Amino acid sequence: MGKFLPTTVDNTYSGNMLAFYVFIMLTVMTTFRSLAHILLPDGGAESIATIDVDVEGGDAIVAMFAYWGLSQLILAVLYILSIVRYKSLIPLMYLTMVVEYTLRFVIGLAKPMEHSGTAPGEVANVVLPLLTLIMLLLSLQERPTQS
Repeated sequence: MGKFLPTTVDNTYSGNMLAFYVFIMLTVMTTFRSLAHILLPDGGAESIATIDVDVEGGDAIVAMFAYWGLSQLILAVLYILSIVRYKSLIPLMYLTMVVEYTLRFVIGLAKPMEHSGTAPGEVANVVLPLLTLIMLLLSLQERPTQS
């Protein structure tokens, strides 16, 4: 539990470096994805996720994508802060990612959406739960100390 909620939150990361670099890549992806949902005219709903928004209630779909982008941007800011200033929180941030991506997958199964193509999120929702779980485990490993 100490790795997830360290008694001292500092800029020390003692986990596997591969997990650190993958965390940076996932943070960049989260940042760009969130900005796309906020800034694209259709929130990425049609242009990326292939969801038809030219239907009754389409404006609500676009708005929901923008709201979702805001939530993702807040997570991205926390991830960036972890990279820049609070590296000891990276295992906790990975736990957050594991929960988010796993529940996205489960919700996608429980509440499937109609798409006109294969959305990148559909592929990511299958790959990212496993990737983030592996990276979480690597982030918990102690690196050998240099003598």
